[in-house]
Amino acid sequence: MTSRIGVVVMGAALLLYIVIAVWLGVMFFSVGTALSIGMGVALVIIAPIGAWALVRELLFGFSADRLGRILDGEGGMPEAPEQLTPSGRLRREDVEPLIAQYATSVEADAEDWRARYRLGVVQDAAGRRKDARASIREAIRLARP
Repeated sequence: MTSRIGVVVMGAALLLYIVIAVWLGVMFFSVGTALSIGMGVALVIIAPIGAWALVRELLFGFSADRLGRILDGEGGMPEAPEQLTPSGRLRREDVEPLIAQYATSVEADAEDWRARYRLGVVQDAAGRRKDARASIREAIRLARP
């Protein structure tokens, strides 16, 4: 629940930023110098890019959460090993065998979103955030009707 509150707070902060950035952009335009017009253009362009990035990340998060709840409800989430590091990550000696195990199941059925999602969860637990996001993004793509 606290993550959802954080999302709402960040969304509201970005909305406030966009409003202020556009307002400042208009104010810069009204000055009329080349430098102020350039600053105004930059502000008016950067604000929608920030909004697009936030919306994209929110959609990814909501979709990943939805798939995670479905998989957890089916009892298909990966089992955590007995021992983890103090930060909750996989131990180094457990990383490669686990990733290889879940990668093999992905190779066996490349169109199964559940296998991709499980691989992403294990990659995330191993600290491989970039690979995990790619796997979960692919799971989201495969799960679309």
